[in-house]
Amino acid sequence: MEVKSLYLLLTFVISLSSYSQNSTYNIQNGYVADGYDVVAYFNDEVHKGNEEYTFLYDNVHFKFLNEENLNLFKANPKKFIPQYGGWCAYAVALKSKKVKIDPKTFEVREGKLYLFYNSKLINTPKKWLAKKPKLLINKANINWLSINTIRKSRR
Repeated sequence: MEVKSLYLLLTFVISLSSYSQNSTYNIQNGYVADGYDVVAYFNDEVHKGNEEYTFLYDNVHFKFLNEENLNLFKANPKKFIPQYGGWCAYAVALKSKKVKIDPKTFEVREGKLYLFYNSKLINTPKKWLAKKPKLLINKANINWLSINTIRKSRR
C-alpha cells in the first residue's frame, strides 16, 4: 500500500473512532452546549464561553466564561454536564431522538441541567413544563439508555 493511501486510511479510522466516542454528546460548533458555559446555567445565567477557558473532558470540549467556572467544572465535571449529552431533553423524552438545542433555553432541576430545542414555532421548554417534567425525566432516562445502547451496538 502506498504511503499516501495508508495515511488517508489511518486518518479516516482515527476520525471515525473519534466520532463514535463523541456521538453521545451534542457538540455543536465543536463544544458541548454550543460553547456556552455549563457552570453559568447553575447560577441561572446564560453566557457564551471564552476561548481562553476551555477544557477537554470525556473526549469533548467545554468552554467557560472565566477561570472560576472552569475550576468549578474541573473539580466536579459530572455535576455540570448537561443531561442526555446536551441534546434536547424534551425530544429525548417524547421522541427518543437526539435533537440539537438552542443553548439559551435550559432548566436546572434538582441539581441537573436540561437543555432544549427552541424556535419561533416550537417552544419545547414551555411544552416541557406543561407536561410534568418529572414524568418526562423518567421517560427520557429510559429512552437515553436505549439510544446509547443502539449507538454502541452499531460500532
